[in-house]
Amino acid sequence: MGSLDGRVVLITGAGRGIGREEALLFAAEGAKVVVNDPGVAIDGTGGDGGVADAVVKEIVARGGQAVANTDSVADWRGAQRMVDTAVQAFGDLHVVVNNATIERNRAMVNLSEEDFDDVVAVKLKGTFAVTRWAARHWRARFEAGDRIDRAVINTSSGSGLLNPLPTQASYAAGNAGVAAMTTVGALELGRYGVRVNCISPSMARTRLTLEVPGMSAEPSPGRFDPLHPSTSAPIAAYLATATCPLTGQVLSVRGGSVAVNHGWSRGATIDKDGLWTVAELAEQVPGLPMSDPFDKLADALGRALGPAGQSEIQEMINTLLDHGAEGPADSWK
Repeated sequence: MGSLDGRVVLITGAGRGIGREEALLFAAEGAKVVVNDPGVAIDGTGGDGGVADAVVKEIVARGGQAVANTDSVADWRGAQRMVDTAVQAFGDLHVVVNNATIERNRAMVNLSEEDFDDVVAVKLKGTFAVTRWAARHWRARFEAGDRIDRAVINTSSGSGLLNPLPTQASYAAGNAGVAAMTTVGALELGRYGVRVNCISPSMARTRLTLEVPGMSAEPSPGRFDPLHPSTSAPIAAYLATATCPLTGQVLSVRGGSVAVNHGWSRGATIDKDGLWTVAELAEQVPGLPMSDPFDKLADALGRALGPAGQSEIQEMINTLLDHGAEGPADSWK
């Protein structure tokens, strides 16, 4: 008996990386899986239907059940077709895992409207579109008397929640939006028996991170690999189980560590019984304790990659700051 026996799960971006590992584990735990992936490049261009098919074949070869879907999450009707695919193939849909994403890393002065729109369309709009169509199906089932557990697992990133990276204005904005939308979804969809949570993988070895210092190194055989994309899959699977009580939560995952995020929280304040003047604010606000985003980023990445990578990290940050106006900063892909 698996923890997801009988559950029908739609996983977007399931052809490679984190999504693929989720699809394989969910199927191993007894879920019937819709493997969605149009097979695009990191920047969203191109397409290869064989990417999703390959994962389906792998699942079936292991004795599981799966079907492929190659629609883009950024396509409004394509998102609807994904949900329809699950219902038509397996009779229902219990879980949606919104994992699809693309990147186009550019300094803000070079980030085009098209680049920004395309990234946000996949990461943020795509998460909304798939969830929206699934929610309409679940509302209809609930109103018909179906009271079983349903779940959405969104996917965010440390670049957006904890340390947004230089050149990732669109990617960070999309991921931050996904976390905010998780809270909204939990509040709205609970009335239909739907739980909405979010995982935020960090430092996972995928196509998007291979050029980051230290990410390509692998441990010796038999040792735990904290950078392997499979580290997020068990957390997603737990959130997908019918007995999981969590909703509205954002969990960061790094290797074997799972942390609860609390989002933006109020810090130190200054108060006045009346309207502030500009001069008063100029005197009072600088004295409030604040974090420096540059120091915070260097510290976070340094702790993740170890002392050996600290100088290279700082050099990369400085290069991006000094030369961001000259062209794309592909080193952060």
